[in-house]
Amino acid sequence: MSEYERSRTMPAGAEQVFDQAADVGQLDTWLPRDLHVEPEEPPAVTVHEDRTDQDTSALLSARPDQLRLEWGNRDQGAYAGWLQVAGLDGGVSEVTVHLSFFDEGHDPGRPAVDEALDGSLRRLEERVRTRTGDATP
Repeated sequence: MSEYERSRTMPAGAEQVFDQAADVGQLDTWLPRDLHVEPEEPPAVTVHEDRTDQDTSALLSARPDQLRLEWGNRDQGAYAGWLQVAGLDGGVSEVTVHLSFFDEGHDPGRPAVDEALDGSLRRLEERVRTRTGDATP
């Protein structure tokens, strides 16, 4: 089993950040570029991965009261993850993303995962800045 985790500070309150992260129809704006999520009957989603050109049945659960998203694939149990938003002083938030790969065949390795997580958190921050009107870098 491999586990990865990254965090990033966001320029908005925790609820605002969570609302942007949890918008199922807009997940493609911040997820890794090669992943595309198609909502189904909640909590079901289909995840298409460009790298393998495969669709995977997955579950996505939003817990607004905890400012938390949780996900994992439905049939194989090969991976799972979560995103947690925590409010900090001064109207900013910290977003932490954690990934667990239970099947070595699904783990792309630390460099690829770190790059994907950093890119996703950067795009989420850009989305938050755009939606909250904070254009400062």
